[in-house]
Amino acid sequence: MRTTRRSFLRLASTGAAVATVRLDGPPARAQAGGPVKVGVLTIRAGIAAPVGAAGLRGTEWWVDRVNRAGGILGRTVQLVVEEESNPKDTVERYRKLVLQDKVQAVLGGISTGVTLALGPVAEDLATPWLSWDGTTQKGVEETMPHPTWAFKSVDNEVEAIVAGMLTAKYFKGIKTVAGIGNDYSYGHDCWESYKAVLKKYAPDVRFVLELFPKLGVTDFTSHIAAIQQSKADLLMCSFWSGDATIIMKQATAVGLFKTMKGVFTTAGGVHDSLKKEFTPEGLLLGYNTMYFDDPKGSALLKQFVREYKARHGEYPPYECDHAYFCAESYKAAVEKAAAQSGKWPEKAAVARALEGIEVESLSGRRSWREDHVQMCAFYQGITTHRNPYDFATISPVEVVSTKVAMKPAGTKLFDWINSWKVSRG
Repeated sequence: MRTTRRSFLRLASTGAAVATVRLDGPPARAQAGGPVKVGVLTIRAGIAAPVGAAGLRGTEWWVDRVNRAGGILGRTVQLVVEEESNPKDTVERYRKLVLQDKVQAVLGGISTGVTLALGPVAEDLATPWLSWDGTTQKGVEETMPHPTWAFKSVDNEVEAIVAGMLTAKYFKGIKTVAGIGNDYSYGHDCWESYKAVLKKYAPDVRFVLELFPKLGVTDFTSHIAAIQQSKADLLMCSFWSGDATIIMKQATAVGLFKTMKGVFTTAGGVHDSLKKEFTPEGLLLGYNTMYFDDPKGSALLKQFVREYKARHGEYPPYECDHAYFCAESYKAAVEKAAAQSGKWPEKAAVARALEGIEVESLSGRRSWREDHVQMCAFYQGITTHRNPYDFATISPVEVVSTKVAMKPAGTKLFDWINSWKVSRG
């Protein structure tokens, strides 16, 4: 990998009652004492800190909800939080969580470089690790082909695949495309995936420019000048954190989107910062797996959004959903394994129970596929200013399932895309 992808107050919750596993003989809840210690790895410094903060907040909200309802089989949940930074240091903190803090599972991981480094370590230390984010297809094939203990994020390329599909739907007639993404596996893989998908729908399209600034760069004026000079019909950008806001401001300042269309595959992750004054209407904007303003959102989502906004003064992004899902699926797996054994389950039994399990998350029903990859839905749409907020939202809201937009288990990403039969026009 070229580089990496990139405390917070708890949210109070009234929380619905958590299901209790009923067993023959002494219940599992009576056979284990003390809190359930769960490790969390999250980014809390640098340009990706807003994303890491959201994941931790979502996890803390889940903990409050579960503990108010009696914990997991009668045991309260205690989080042990460590910092995600570079791969080497994060691996050492992961080892500390398992070997010193004696956690039952580890949740989290956002950076691609970090999560790919953690995969083999999770297998060595034989403790369930449920990644929030950060595992791209090339990296998974290289470092986590057949995991027992590592549960991987949804394929990061999915948002680029969905964007390619929707570009063909909303921006018909596009002939030339420029791209910009961070110079590491995520940026490069999203660009390659987007190109492959768009070519299936628009075989005559030409890709005239590709730019890959280092993650952490904040001055994109020279990049924007090159994009203008390319005279492309459309710009595709896979920035996903604070740099998405920065390039949007700088691009709008020189009128870039007066002459070309724009696709921001994941910038909805920092949606509060995409103010109307510099975020034009008519862009394709992706929110990854959760859209806070989903008109069809569940009561759980509405409660979470309301309480998150009240506590933090902003609206929750998608990393909250990844984090909530990982935590809730761990709880469900413990209960499932305990129901089978009649006692608090061993880690190996929990790992087996996670395979194929489905739970209610903030974005709706989510599951772990048998090959340890998350299944969910992705939200994208066209930016609009017709809302009560000071930032852009999307309308219409397009919801695309990973059953459609993620490669099936056992196949290679580009072999799968190239096999598509699509109708054009």
